[in-house]
Amino acid sequence: MSEFFVRSLVRNVLWGFLVVVGSLQAIERPNILLLMAEDMSPRVGAFGDEIAVTPNLDALAAKGVRYTHTFTTAGVCAPSRSAHIMGVNQISLGAQHMRTSERKEGGYKTVPPAPLKAYPELLRAAGYYTFTDSKLDYQFSGTLAGSGPMSIWSDEGFRTSWRKRASGQPFFGFINFNVTHESGTFAPLGAWPESFLHFKMQVIRAVFEGFQKDSEPVAPEGVVLPPYYPDIPSVRTEIARHYNNIHAMDKQVGALLMQLTRDGLADDTIVIWTTDHGDGLPRAKRELFDSGLRVPMIIYWPEKWRPVSVKAGAPDERMISFVDLAPTVLSLAGVEQPEYFQGRDFLSVETPPRRYIYATRDRIDEVMDRQRAVRDRRFKYIRSWHPEVSGGHPLAFRDIQVMTRDMRALWKAGKLSPVQARWFESVGREQLYDLHNDPHELTNLAKNPAWRHELERLRAALDEWLERVGDRSAQPEAEMVEALLCEGEPCVTPAPQIQRDKNHVVLKSTVVGASIVYRLDDGPWQVYTDPFPADEGTEISAHAQRYGWRLSEAVNLEL
Repeated sequence: MSEFFVRSLVRNVLWGFLVVVGSLQAIERPNILLLMAEDMSPRVGAFGDEIAVTPNLDALAAKGVRYTHTFTTAGVCAPSRSAHIMGVNQISLGAQHMRTSERKEGGYKTVPPAPLKAYPELLRAAGYYTFTDSKLDYQFSGTLAGSGPMSIWSDEGFRTSWRKRASGQPFFGFINFNVTHESGTFAPLGAWPESFLHFKMQVIRAVFEGFQKDSEPVAPEGVVLPPYYPDIPSVRTEIARHYNNIHAMDKQVGALLMQLTRDGLADDTIVIWTTDHGDGLPRAKRELFDSGLRVPMIIYWPEKWRPVSVKAGAPDERMISFVDLAPTVLSLAGVEQPEYFQGRDFLSVETPPRRYIYATRDRIDEVMDRQRAVRDRRFKYIRSWHPEVSGGHPLAFRDIQVMTRDMRALWKAGKLSPVQARWFESVGREQLYDLHNDPHELTNLAKNPAWRHELERLRAALDEWLERVGDRSAQPEAEMVEALLCEGEPCVTPAPQIQRDKNHVVLKSTVVGASIVYRLDDGPWQVYTDPFPADEGTEISAHAQRYGWRLSEAVNLEL
């Protein structure tokens, strides 16, 4: 299997190299801009939410396509982001726990199977300028820029832009919008539990308060509550705050798209807007309910790049998983897909529609859990390996939300309705929901004999998927972590070798699957794909890194 993956990867990057330099006539390719808000369900006017104030997203949707049945692979950021960036489910990568870096027994970085690469690196190898901002959070990286493999992004961190690319070079940009993060719903610092009044969180809170002061068009009395929330002031206040953060994000999106137009790039840039998982609210974030997994997605194509089958302004109801984004983006860029992807190009007319969507939940901060879910267009099945754990268990970070603490206090006092109390009760071994008649997933049908056929069908579908993709949580996290380390410490990638072959420079690594970056003199770092020419007197510097391992020392050679 490993050799097969290696051959697939080599074939992919070689193809990309030939596209870039193998022809005297450049092949025109679209720019692609991925915009991702945090912690947000489809609270957008264009998706039917009458409370949301999102004029810029509504305008983008009017020119593009709304994908109304898009689902993340987890209800929380790091596992979801790892699956998205790799095109492979997080349980196959060892990236399923939230987070790897904040495990109380000791943080770690997951080490994906050797041949696997993040899809922006495949774009970069094919000639794209790739950039992102300060948010990474892939589990084989840290949370922030500068903590992951150098090979993925041409530029990352603050003030990155398409403006830094070479003339005529296509770009792939990935911009995150942090204002909608769960932290943005938190009350002022004085209302927090005392244990969280430390410098890091004060800085985060100050940032989000600055966003909130800009404009607050949604008032607490104007929000509509789902039946699993009690109608109390803190619930209304924090949901209204969430809507107002969404409004702030919408303005940020509008400003970015305006800059794209001013730079004369709007007619050559495909824009994808989505979110990393559902609402940063209790019984949504971290859960396998649709409130945690179902996200809005809009894709806008300029006329010259719009597929014939796409109708501007129309909705598309096909089911899409976040692992489908990687192969789809590569297809848009004209880059061959590696065979290890677990998703599919959902824009291809040759791709059959999905029958099932899958999602997982594992350790959440300090609370151990393991749940797996499968969903079709009508039913959802959830299996738990820790049936005694409730969704509403105490969780230090989440409990900063006043509404979460107030809801738990009402539950302990017996003042919640049965529907509202369900989240604080143990989940049980199995759950089955009829999403057509029960969209909020309130009535568990798993023990109802009338639905036994659907229960058995979805059980089998989940079993088949777990067998096919592999589930790293079958092994205790401590054992998995031990296997990732070298004598108890993160492995260090050996330095690459620099060799000369006639008039070309050849870079090699002794580690299967390691990526190599290099630069000539003081030029920009480039991802290595194939031997390249270099003039006498040129100084070459190179690093190697396998994902999840530490970066190698630099090796230098003057020709």
